[in-house]
Amino acid sequence: MRTASLSIVLLFLGASLQAEVRLTIKRDGTKVISNFGANASPKSNDWNWWAKQRDRRSSYDAFIDRYAAQYRVDPVLVRAVIQVESNFNPRCVSNKGARGLMQLMPETEREYRVRNVFDPEDNIRAGVHNLADLLGRYSGDLHRTLAAYNAGSGAVAKYRGIPPYEETMTYVKRALTVYYGTPYGQAIGFAGGGARGGRKLTGGFTSRIQPIVALLPGMRYLGSR
Repeated sequence: MRTASLSIVLLFLGASLQAEVRLTIKRDGTKVISNFGANASPKSNDWNWWAKQRDRRSSYDAFIDRYAAQYRVDPVLVRAVIQVESNFNPRCVSNKGARGLMQLMPETEREYRVRNVFDPEDNIRAGVHNLADLLGRYSGDLHRTLAAYNAGSGAVAKYRGIPPYEETMTYVKRALTVYYGTPYGQAIGFAGGGARGGRKLTGGFTSRIQPIVALLPGMRYLGSR
């Protein structure tokens, strides 16, 4: 009898967090790894809810706008990353050790000389700088940039694109849904998102044509797909 997939589940219980690591081997041999917490948000798969979080305003706007301008990154993208990473909670800590608004890992904190990862300004400064470096490395490819922010550049290099980790694939979809303000996979020929007050990015999430890119005034990256 041919099985559709094989799943191996390992459960790890922490003091206040239950996490699940799952390895699924599909029919074609593709391996999908996920490690979502069992206590996931009820909004986790509500794409319309994520879309409504676009350009969410917060008490951290001054820091976001300041460092977005300094490193030439769209502040709408920064807010999308913060939304998906921490839901704007400066005390957020993941089961992997990522901390603060932009969920910085210890190695990232060291690289960008973070003094207090729970200080909103210090965290945003380093996170935006990291985003800017990744956008430069991947020539503005938002998919790879976001995948690298979540899973690391090594994983993106290994798989030559978004790693086949369920967590990372979902992360990229959520971030782009928030950034564009449109549920990922539901827009063809989409012309939305992009910098506030600037030219709009084009190219639908599910478009089969070649990606169309538009240079955003004052920004260092190109939107794609």
